Amino acid sequence: MTAPLDVLVVGAGPTGLALAAQLRAYGARFRIVDRCLDRARESRALAVQPRTLEALAGFGVTDELVARGNPAMRLRLHLPRRVVALRLFDIGLTDTAYPFLLFLSQAETERVLSEHLAARDVTIERGTELVRLEATDSSVTCRLHRGDGSQEAVEARYVVGCDGAHSTVRSQAGIGFGGHAYPQTFLLADLEVDGLEPDSVHSYLSGAGMVFFFPLGSPAGWRMLAMRPPDTPEAEVGLPLLQEIADRYTGERLTLRDPVWMTDFRLHNRGAARYRSGPCFLAGDAAHIHSPAGGQGMNTGIQDALNLGWKLALVRRGAAPEELLATYEAERAPVGRSVLRFTDRAFTIATSSNPVLRVGRAHIAPRLAPLALRAAGIRGRLFRTVSELGIHYRRSPASTTGSRPPEGGPRAGDRLPDLPRGLQARTTAPGWHLLLSGPPRLWPDERLCPILEGRGGLVSVHRLGEQSPWPGTAQGLVRPDGYLGYAARGADLDGLRAYLDRWQPTGRR
Repeated sequence: MTAPLDVLVVGAGPTGLALAAQLRAYGARFRIVDRCLDRARESRALAVQPRTLEALAGFGVTDELVARGNPAMRLRLHLPRRVVALRLFDIGLTDTAYPFLLFLSQAETERVLSEHLAARDVTIERGTELVRLEATDSSVTCRLHRGDGSQEAVEARYVVGCDGAHSTVRSQAGIGFGGHAYPQTFLLADLEVDGLEPDSVHSYLSGAGMVFFFPLGSPAGWRMLAMRPPDTPEAEVGLPLLQEIADRYTGERLTLRDPVWMTDFRLHNRGAARYRSGPCFLAGDAAHIHSPAGGQGMNTGIQDALNLGWKLALVRRGAAPEELLATYEAERAPVGRSVLRFTDRAFTIATSSNPVLRVGRAHIAPRLAPLALRAAGIRGRLFRTVSELGIHYRRSPASTTGSRPPEGGPRAGDRLPDLPRGLQARTTAPGWHLLLSGPPRLWPDERLCPILEGRGGLVSVHRLGEQSPWPGTAQGLVRPDGYLGYAARGADLDGLRAYLDRWQPTGRR
């Protein structure tokens, strides 16, 4: 009888592809299926945040993403009587190698990740749909249906639903999906636009709403996003309607042409009641859907996947206890809730028909927004939030501070910053990474070997000397997803040993 899979990944969008890449890096036995016959060809999501670029760097795909994308660095606010130009992501991002917002079609993001998997002999089983799952104490039996009419029963220890807003995994696992739909209808188009300055994001503000143009390059030069005015007919989306809306919001300054994709849609703000039910997990849009404000959706999904993948792989490998899987929801559910709140507030302010908010958009925001965005403190905090570099897991059970907390530098639960530059690149190999700060004589092998012995070679040691994120003598254990699990000041290793004994007990493989 065929041994059960470690993981069945359902859905091959950016979230599922990122999860598959991490499972492959850790040698897990998995399959990835998707009901669609092909990957996305439209742009859909188009913003890749700095934290996502960092998180994907370990797979060797980030340079290719950057090469194919547009690291736009300027926002042009088109106000009633003037245009205000502001730089994007120029404050608060000194600790990353990617201090920019990358505009890249989701189709290209999926292409890069798919090519990465193909080069490592991972087959994406397209045209294959999960139709039923039944969980037992030790595994999940999944019924797959293929486009040719054939069916297959697959047994897996865990199933991860990366299958979007209408997730079959979520439905079959009995997980609620509460929230609401927004009343407005939105229009999206990838097309060419004459009259826009290149390499900038363009935002036109009015009392009726907003229209945005984002630089793409592929599959078209621009992505247009606009709210359909309530007085326009509910007709099929076409170039005349898009031009009419552009004329209304921009004052007839732009010419739209050569659309390659157009659609209308309604937005929702919904979150899963929980991210796990027994052996079934949710990630990405299956766990949370929201407005595109701030470009958070795809990035949050990819980071869900990269938080979960190594935990599943190490537990199945016997290199970590089962309780590690409980930290997935403890860490990612608060992030999902925060994104839902953030995007809901931004969306409501931008689109509400409330007379007070309409007046604010038309008359007050044009005066105050440029001043607020020029304030270094406000802009820095905003950029840290939008870039997702500020996400931390300080309250996680898997984040522990030693008896003497480090003085300065990152704390347990924080993302490892790329300071000094190149530090992140040293910690991208699979496994945990022990960072030791201070004179090398404090960290001889005879002190470290007894602690690391029997842990399957999953801990790499880096003696940083003074090239460290902490001043003075300190130690930090970086998790496989780039966050610090343990941090302490001084050279005493008892706390480190206790942390490893809990999360990577000796004798496991």
